[in-house]
Amino acid sequence: MITARRTGAALGAEIQGVDLSKDIDDATFRQILDLWHEHEVVFFRDQKLTPAQHVAFSRRFGELELHVRKDCCRPGYHELFVVSNIVEDGKPIGSQDAGLFWHSDLCYLKIPSRGSLFYALEVPHDDSGKPLGDTLFASATAAYDALPAATRQTIAGLKAVQSYKKGYYRDRNGGRRKPLTPEQEAKTPDVEHPIARTHPVTGKKCLFVNEGYTARIAGMPGPDGDALLNDLITHSTKPEFVYRHSWRAGDFLLWDNCLVQHLAIHDYKLPLRRHMERTTLTGTAPF
Repeated sequence: MITARRTGAALGAEIQGVDLSKDIDDATFRQILDLWHEHEVVFFRDQKLTPAQHVAFSRRFGELELHVRKDCCRPGYHELFVVSNIVEDGKPIGSQDAGLFWHSDLCYLKIPSRGSLFYALEVPHDDSGKPLGDTLFASATAAYDALPAATRQTIAGLKAVQSYKKGYYRDRNGGRRKPLTPEQEAKTPDVEHPIARTHPVTGKKCLFVNEGYTARIAGMPGPDGDALLNDLITHSTKPEFVYRHSWRAGDFLLWDNCLVQHLAIHDYKLPLRRHMERTTLTGTAPF
């Protein structure tokens, strides 16, 4: 029997009673989908999945994106993006960036991703056995609902400029990354998305700004726009809106990229190994 256990935070629930390696009937899948929309982040413990099973279950939710960095995809599975610090034969097996800042995946594209399905294969631990490499998730709906009525009225109809360049040029050690080529810049032009975004399925309103890629408020230059954006970004990740997920090997976790932003905690390094694999769902244009 499928059940959901809330995390006690503003978002998140553990779904119990499901083995994702088995065939899942339509009624059970619909329950999972509804729980995901309700809780924004859902996860299953102690799963044992092959790459093919990970991809097949992900496809139940819709079309999958193929990541542009093929060098970070699992060999034979272009749908599976590898996030890992492991190096084999002198070459990283995946992306080594565990996350520099709060962000919403691909928010800088005209059509951001719908969500991600993350599978934990190896999780690092400290000497006491405590898991490392947690991920923080912030509910953009809880943040929006907690805004003063006057602020909700102010941002109604406003758009924010989402910029890949803003995130790209932030370095973990405070340095400066190699400049993007004109061709790379042309592929990732700045885009404008509603600050108060509407979820395409549930109709929930959410605060769609983040520290990583939101550069400015469109049509509001100068100190006033900067101050409003900084206030919104700071508000969006207040502790009362955040769930911290402590990973276990075998965890399979889904987050809704419209309703949630996230931040990975980079508190580990080799020889402590971390190996995650992710599929990403194609989304829809924000409105």
